[in-house]
Amino acid sequence: GLSPVSPIHVYTQREVYGTVGSRVTLSCSFWSSEWISEDISITWHFQAEGSRDSISIFHYAKGQPYIDDVGSFKERMEWVGNPRRKDGSIAIHSLEPTDNGTFTCDVKNPP
Repeated sequence: GLSPVSPIHVYTQREVYGTVGSRVTLSCSFWSSEWISEDISITWHFQAEGSRDSISIFHYAKGQPYIDDVGSFKERMEWVGNPRRKDGSIAIHSLEPTDNGTFTCDVKNPP
């Protein structure tokens, strides 16, 4: 038989504005009818404006934040979330013009 699946609702700001050199928080809150498991994972992706490809820039798994070693964000990113509070937010420091694009927050809560 199939195991039942219930959705996780993820909420982010539609648009976030920041000025070059400043810090911006990308908020990601989520809601699930299920208990938030220890195996919860949160992944942030970035797709630069005008690009077709998105890259993974941040991953939270097994209770630990991991900043991916690729791209221009690695030295400028900070984990500010708290999964127990259903928060998967990150902050980016020292904004650059090339940071313009689409950021996506993906949350998985395995049974």
